[in-house]
Amino acid sequence: MSNTQKYTGEQIVVLEGLEPVRKRPAMYIGSTDIRGLHHCLTEIIDNSIDEALAGFAKNIWIIIHPDNSATVADDGRGIPIDIMPKYNKPALEVIMTTLHSGGKFEGTAYKVSGGLHGVGAACVNALSSLYRVEIRRDKKVYSMEFSKGIVKDKLQTIPQSNIPSLTKLLPDNTTGTTTTFYPDPEIFKETTEFDTKTIIKSLKDRAYLTSKIYFHFFDERNNSEHHYYFEGGIISLLSETNKGKVVLHPPIYIHQSADDVDVEVAIQYNDTFQENTPSFVNIINTHEGGTHLSGFKSALTKSIKDYAERKEIIKNKDDVITGDDVREGLTAIISLKMGSKDLQFEGQTKGKLGNSEVQPIVAKIVREGLDIYFEEHPDIARTIISKALLTIQIRKAAKAAKDAIMRKGAFDSMGLPGKLADCQSKHPEECEIYIVEGDSAGGSAKQGRDRKFQAILPLWGKALNTEGMRLDKIVGSDKLKDLIIALGMGIGDTFDITKCRYHRIILMADADVDGAHISTLLLTFMFRHLPGLIEHGYVYIAMPPLYRLKVGKKVDYVYTDEEKEEFLKKLSGDKVEIQRYKGLGEMNPTQLWYTTMNPETRLLKKVSIVDAERADEIFRILMSEDVPPRKKFIVTHAHLATLDI
Repeated sequence: MSNTQKYTGEQIVVLEGLEPVRKRPAMYIGSTDIRGLHHCLTEIIDNSIDEALAGFAKNIWIIIHPDNSATVADDGRGIPIDIMPKYNKPALEVIMTTLHSGGKFEGTAYKVSGGLHGVGAACVNALSSLYRVEIRRDKKVYSMEFSKGIVKDKLQTIPQSNIPSLTKLLPDNTTGTTTTFYPDPEIFKETTEFDTKTIIKSLKDRAYLTSKIYFHFFDERNNSEHHYYFEGGIISLLSETNKGKVVLHPPIYIHQSADDVDVEVAIQYNDTFQENTPSFVNIINTHEGGTHLSGFKSALTKSIKDYAERKEIIKNKDDVITGDDVREGLTAIISLKMGSKDLQFEGQTKGKLGNSEVQPIVAKIVREGLDIYFEEHPDIARTIISKALLTIQIRKAAKAAKDAIMRKGAFDSMGLPGKLADCQSKHPEECEIYIVEGDSAGGSAKQGRDRKFQAILPLWGKALNTEGMRLDKIVGSDKLKDLIIALGMGIGDTFDITKCRYHRIILMADADVDGAHISTLLLTFMFRHLPGLIEHGYVYIAMPPLYRLKVGKKVDYVYTDEEKEEFLKKLSGDKVEIQRYKGLGEMNPTQLWYTTMNPETRLLKKVSIVDAERADEIFRILMSEDVPPRKKFIVTHAHLATLDI
């Protein structure tokens, strides 16, 4: 038997301490890109919030330093520093260097906590090149330093904090915990730079969900500061989420406790067709939902459907209200608080609540609350039901339009658009499709591509602006119809991301204002009607060069005016032949392949949604028919524009 076939105890590797976190960081923080970076900051902030929820802290300070290190401080009790006999180490050291340690697993240190079953401070420590904790207790300041999860400086007493700016902010004799960490560039290779907008969004959410706690954010990189304190709770968050939309009724608020689970729900419909139902457990954003969200959705559907039947509002027996119908135009905030000891999240990053007993509790509370509300406010109940009935009519019209398209025989014998030049591979993970602007560019792309894995779909002229557009109108558009069928995963109630025929969908338009407009129209369509594409990371924007620079026989391509100027500075007077590309059609197939399509040499921008609510607001401002908000946005941001005239 060869060595490769042996499987003995010698081949078993035991990772000790925090080594597993550094070996497989994505298992603990979801990813090592900017999302994982911010997840680390959130974990430390949430530990301070847990202290506040327990009634021992009122203020939380967050500081981003010029070197992109982060400091989080609170005025709570301070992490214990006494020696734990079992380990013969200070409690602080055990907490920061051991997985699954802390005051949230047993006992009553924290009744309600979000910091459990997740990565915790120990994992952030493991992923930091330097990690310093300062404890303010007993009128003393204690300090301990770590590097990559290993103790660097043992626990010691220091005269004052190592963060001078924080010392000025804290009242005298304030107890609490201060954590400063430097994200390790060996782990966060993409970036170690925190994004101000992402932090502000996260803090505002937490301020809404933990009313009467003060959040103080200082960004020393640009000398800005932001302070958040809300007393309105999730109703204030609901109003913020629906800001700029036409709402159909006042907020519906339900708050009830059962079996040690505190349930808060705020509901409000608007005149759009999008669903927005952010959910939280112990202030943790459960962005993948879970049992609390499914319990809410089932109760909402049943309550609306039963009321409509009971009051005989639905006249057509063929109109059957479904869950999808009652969620179009719905904005709802679902917030739970429950004992941290029994909390079960699916996945290390706490994206989904797994407690099965929560679903019937939430469903019962929401059902009873809505039933009472609808009886007391019949006009609002009828408004909501009318919205659902409109959705049913749109769904029927969209189905009829799709059926009509198929009956016309508009597609070739393979069932794909005739304009599509498909690739040879049938494995979606290998395949990519270029959505190309224009006739000549489409021709060059078809000739220059690698047929094995690259498909080309030319689109002539600008696509529809689908912001606020009904589905039946969309499926009637020839351009969008071709795109929908080429992707192969349906739309609306037939949408199935697993049937997507390409895992890289690349928008390729001219590098000018018109090209940017075309890309924006397609992104609007995908964001509103095929959101799964962006959520799964399938959408990219090609970056064709602006200039072709030739010196003698050597040719270089640059993508911005700044790159061109830098290139020219380095040549010291050499004669340069400069060609500015006005469009993709000016490139021959070889040039287009080398600059924009060859995986070895091309530049692609991946489209992602870090803040879905902000993206929703921007798309609505810029792409809707409502002019005043767009005018205000343009005037406000005009100084940032680079005009291509």
